[in-house]
Amino acid sequence: MRTIFVDGYNVINQWDELKKLKDENLEDARDKLVEMLQEYAAYKGCSIFVVFDAHLVPGSIEKNEKSGKINIVFTKEGETADCFIERSIYQYLKSGAVAVVTSDYLEQRITLQMGGIRITPNEFLHELKAVENVITEKSKISYSQRKNTLEEFINKDILEKLERMRRNL
Repeated sequence: MRTIFVDGYNVINQWDELKKLKDENLEDARDKLVEMLQEYAAYKGCSIFVVFDAHLVPGSIEKNEKSGKINIVFTKEGETADCFIERSIYQYLKSGAVAVVTSDYLEQRITLQMGGIRITPNEFLHELKAVENVITEKSKISYSQRKNTLEEFINKDILEKLERMRRNL
């Protein structure tokens, strides 16, 4: 199984939609990012950790939440998202491929050196949009292929009687 670590604030500051939302309400931007990741994780069957820095928040302790296949992590005081991700990569490499979504060059290099895959926020956004398009297309196809006709639900005898009534026979 593939595990993806997302540097939450790094991605929010790279994606225009989330950046604008962050300027209005940071919590809404975080929620929107998690929402976008939900559909992707479900479709790809991967586990995603979205990590938010809380290293400048006095007295904060590490906080973990689960929302579907998304693990939401707020780091403890003094720990950056990068530190948490670096600490976690090795553990998850044992059970499969690990990817890290960040624009931080040093973090990308460390990820590659540890045997992980680096993905820039823009690359990941394109991948998210591609998955969204595939899901949309599949739902259109399955909807258009469904034909709910009256004939499927009515007894043949009643259907014949209705047909005779329609033709005034």
